[in-house]
Amino acid sequence: MDVFSTALLLFLVIDPVGNIPPFLSILGGVPEERRAQVLIRELFIALGALVLFLFLGQYVLAALQVSQGSLGAAGGIILFLIAIRMVFPLPKGPAAEEVDMGEPFIVPLAIPLIAGPAAMATLMLLMARSPTRWPEWLTALLLAWSVSGAILLSASRLARLLGRRTLTAIERLMGLVLTAVAVEMFIDGVGQAYRANFQMP
Repeated sequence: MDVFSTALLLFLVIDPVGNIPPFLSILGGVPEERRAQVLIRELFIALGALVLFLFLGQYVLAALQVSQGSLGAAGGIILFLIAIRMVFPLPKGPAAEEVDMGEPFIVPLAIPLIAGPAAMATLMLLMARSPTRWPEWLTALLLAWSVSGAILLSASRLARLLGRRTLTAIERLMGLVLTAVAVEMFIDGVGQAYRANFQMP
């Protein structure tokens, strides 16, 4: 995978378009003049968490003795579940999560809506497969995070411009693409695990 395809994958996993409704709902109790500041803060917190998983995730996996094949298969399953929820959204889920404390902090905006388990697993898998390409993975992460942040910062305007039906259609289309990526990742992970266990070249 090159930088562009990796950034596209991370963008699909972060799913900023699908996060527009929950972001607007969660920030509904925040004064309008504070919303951009809160969102920018949460975006940087999420970026910090993702960068942490990018560079430290492989050591956690090594300590737990998790193979690349197992991680690939698990990452494929996680991505598939996320994609299914994008195509067939549940009546209630992370999008319906409510914050009763007023201004949100870390949860649920930064984690898990931006830096979710699928994004973390994807970064760990990329780093585990090709640790020497970390500048490319970091660049791809920054690209996906920047575009996602721009979309979320424009959430109110996009919601008014596109409408809920259009946003739902875009999210489902992104879910279909992510489903194909998830299946490919799962098959590749199972293949790696099989070759490793049976000593096949």
